[in-house]
Formats: sequence, C-alpha cells, structure tokens
Amino acid sequence: MDYGNLRLIGTSHIAKQSLKDVKKAFEDFEPEIVAIELDRRRLIALMNKKKVRGPGIKDIRRVGIKGFIFSIIGAWVENKLGKLVGVAPGSEMMAAVKIAKKKKIPLALIDQDIEITLKRFSNELTWREKWNFVADIFKAVVLRKRENLEFDLTKVPTKEVIDKLISKVRVRYPSVYKVLIKERNEVMAKNLAFLMRKDPDKKILGIIGAGHEEEMIGLIAEKDSHNIYTVTFESE
Repeated sequence: MDYGNLRLIGTSHIAKQSLKDVKKAFEDFEPEIVAIELDRRRLIALMNKKKVRGPGIKDIRRVGIKGFIFSIIGAWVENKLGKLVGVAPGSEMMAAVKIAKKKKIPLALIDQDIEITLKRFSNELTWREKWNFVADIFKAVVLRKRENLEFDLTKVPTKEVIDKLISKVRVRYPSVYKVLIKERNEVMAKNLAFLMRKDPDKKILGIIGAGHEEEMIGLIAEKDSHNIYTVTFESE
C-alpha cells in the first residue's frame, strides 16, 4: 500500500509469506529509510534472544500484573504457533533489520515503548474482558467450538479475515482493541508522518502487522511526532 513517499506492507509475524514480502519490497522499492513495528526494547530482545531473559517478577512493578501475565501468555502462544509453521516469531522484522544493516539504510523504530503498552493494558483491562477471555478459552478447549475463520498460518491473513478478527476484538475486548491496536496505530502513524515530512524526497518502507495497515493510512496525513528512535548503520 503506497502513500506519497511511503510504502506500507502488512505482515504476519510467523508467516513464511511475510519473509518473502519483506525481501521483495527491498528489491522492488529500494527504500532509503526502513521503519518497523518495534521499539528499542523489543529490537534488542529480538536480535539477542539467547542473551535477553524473559519477563521477571520485578517487571510487575513497572507494567502491572495484567500486562505482565499478558506478555508471558502472548509470547508462549506466538512461539507455539511459530513452531507449528517453522518460522520464529518476528522473523520478518529480523530480516528487515539485517537487510537494512547490510545495505546501510537508516532504521526507524516507530512503535510505542513496550512497557508503556503493557502498563496501559494493565490499567485498562476490565473484569468483563477477563471473564470473556476465560469463557472463550473454555469454549475453545473444553467444548471444542471453533470460529469459522480458518486461514493458512504460513500466509498473511486476507483483509476479510483481519476485519472479522478486529471486529470481534473490538466488541468482546474493547480495552484490548484500544490499547493494542488503536493507540499503537496513533503512535506509529505519527512517527511515519514525521519521517515523511522530515525526508520528503526519500523512499520509506514501513513494515507493520497486517492488522494495523488499513487504519494507519487514514491516520498518517493528520499526524506529527518527534518521539522516534532511529538507528543508523555505520560502515564496518
């Protein structure tokens, strides 16, 4: 999806197709800036998986108990799904970072700090949503009920599937939608808009989760921000 000097590609963090899409975008678009859906903490964790420990008990004080539990469950689910398809979670982001480094293309980290997101999650999640979560797990695991939204995990979900999933989250988990999708869309759109205005003659490749793609294009023209962390790869 192109907008001015920006090209956005929506990915799935465990899809083999996303790895191919990222590599193809570098070849076809030849970006001069690469912007990815990561913050500094998550980039360090992604690039140093063997060196960075998982969340610890002391992290609860910073992000809240609900955010802490969510981060553990989310990482566990993503790793399980990644093993099913043979792709480590975040492989497409890692590929983008490595290609940018090899080509010495500046890398912009446009997502909100993960600690802010988890703290917001802890503050916003309601008892009703926690009950809905338990009920949904019970129906899926015990009653074996499945949503009619089957799709290939090795590919990026279609727009139709994404729309249905987001609509369901918006209704059953409004706080989750607000914190994990809406607020982060605002942050990333602001940062991309800033990059576009700062370097209007440079081609920017934005790599984000497919669930963020459509709404962000509508937000970008309205936004501005200076809270962006940029990595420039120097010559070896």
